[in-house]
Amino acid sequence: MNVWIQLLQIILPSLLTAAIIYLVIKEFLKSEEKRRELEIRKSITQQTTPMKIQAYERMVIFLERLNPNSLVVRVNKPNMTNKQLHHALIQTIKQEYEHNLSQQLFMSSGAWELIKTAKEETIKLINIAYSKVPPENSSNELSLTIINLASSLDKKLPHEIALEYLKKEATQFL
Repeated sequence: MNVWIQLLQIILPSLLTAAIIYLVIKEFLKSEEKRRELEIRKSITQQTTPMKIQAYERMVIFLERLNPNSLVVRVNKPNMTNKQLHHALIQTIKQEYEHNLSQQLFMSSGAWELIKTAKEETIKLINIAYSKVPPENSSNELSLTIINLASSLDKKLPHEIALEYLKKEATQFL
């Protein structure tokens, strides 16, 4: 029986020490895994944040270019007819939008929806103005009609609403 007591006096502290070492190592490995996950997240954030900011910058430029006043001034050329200007305006908007489609990967769905709405509403405004002028007349007539129609609206233009939203949302990355 003495042998059993001596054996227990040796084995119990060894088992207790082994259990403590096991628990310490287990906690250490958990904290190491969490630290690695945080480093990976930080690395991903450091890589994607500049791309997100660039996407917001590009879409701000798109929305500024979507402003009916600047759009008309930029696209209208001498000797164009209303019909030619109408076609050129719609094509310009669609091309610029398609050029920036990939930016939606870096934006919230709410921001992207506002951008799409701004594009569609600007096209509607151009179409409404075009319906009020004879197609063969000088494009200056359509230009003035678009500018007057845009300025006569009592509310903010869709591109302005989208711009405000983008600016507000982009501040979270700065």
